[in-house]
Amino acid sequence: MEISLVEGDITTQRVDAIVNAANSSLLGGGGVDGAIHRRGGPAILAECRALRASRYGRGLPTGQAVATTAGNLPARWVIHTVGPVWSATEDRAALLRDCYANSLRVADELAATTVAFPLVSAGIYGWPVDDAVRQALTVLRTAAPATVTQARLVLFGADTHRIAEQVLAG
Repeated sequence: MEISLVEGDITTQRVDAIVNAANSSLLGGGGVDGAIHRRGGPAILAECRALRASRYGRGLPTGQAVATTAGNLPARWVIHTVGPVWSATEDRAALLRDCYANSLRVADELAATTVAFPLVSAGIYGWPVDDAVRQALTVLRTAAPATVTQARLVLFGADTHRIAEQVLAG
């Protein structure tokens, strides 16, 4: 699987699936989640509400992933995943890695070949950017998806992109 780092807006990525750093309610919010819901339009929210009414009455658990339509986004699907909130006293890195692994699993189930990921948990959830990149790359470098041939880590802002390039370079 080819991995690339892209500075930009995840809602403009022309891929099969865009991963959403969702909150557990699946009903929109701030950051990446809000941007995806705003740009994708009401079809995404409608499917999220249906998921809440059927399978996820208490919300989507941290580290899990589920797909909906992409609505008006330039993709076929949105894969929603709930990242962990950063904690200095509790190691939640496995949950963060689960977000990427489970999103890839869902992408495979959809037969997606291209997937764009945000930097899950690195925004309002407070995960340090350098470690968030390390956790993402740990999964993306070792994953062997059946259908996904390209994974993009879409980084919002020049500073975040610069840090990601440094982490990638090792």
